[in-house]
Amino acid sequence: MSCILHIETSTEVCSVAVSEDGQCIFSKEDYKGPSHAVSLGVFVEEALSFVESHGMPLDAVAVSCGPGSYTGLRIGVSMAKGVCYGRDLKLIALPTPKVMCVPVLLQHDLPEDALLCPMIDARRMEVYAAVYDRALNVEREIAADIVDEHSYLNFLEQHPVYFFGNGAAKCRDKITHPNARFIEDISPLAKWMFPLAEKAMAEQDFKNVAYFEPFYLKEFVASKPKKLL
Repeated sequence: MSCILHIETSTEVCSVAVSEDGQCIFSKEDYKGPSHAVSLGVFVEEALSFVESHGMPLDAVAVSCGPGSYTGLRIGVSMAKGVCYGRDLKLIALPTPKVMCVPVLLQHDLPEDALLCPMIDARRMEVYAAVYDRALNVEREIAADIVDEHSYLNFLEQHPVYFFGNGAAKCRDKITHPNARFIEDISPLAKWMFPLAEKAMAEQDFKNVAYFEPFYLKEFVASKPKKLL
């Protein structure tokens, strides 16, 4: 088993955690909105102090790599890479939708044939979503979906599908199939990353610290300033 620092900044929640031997032993979360540039540095410093005070050698840094907020992802990945550089640690990158699935699998009793559809709010009726089975095998890759009454019907007609995440609430009025289930209050949090990070450690699935970039799904486009006259 390993000691891993976890960083999650893909949505409006900023969180940091430390796991050792497959258990979360330190966790900090900020739900107050996009203040990641301030909160993250403080949380990481506290986490590293905690590790050092307990004599735990860090093995790796795991970061939630998107999709999600462009700014949040850049801040999180930059911090993760900085810690890896400074301490000569391995870098692990975890898809944000998979991180969101962990609390659902741990805290909810799902039927065998259930599918999971984590949704990250994009804008208007658009979400970043993927579809997984209970073993987190990919049934449909991550994509940007404009949700309407026909969305996910090919899955809903054959399985109960559980929708969750900060993009799911706005889809309730559109996704009305009897097999649709909605789970509230699911956010990607650092404290849920350790099962996926431990698996990546075991498989030696590490990223190149120098060249790794977040998975934005869409390129960031800055809006043009409006003319005053």
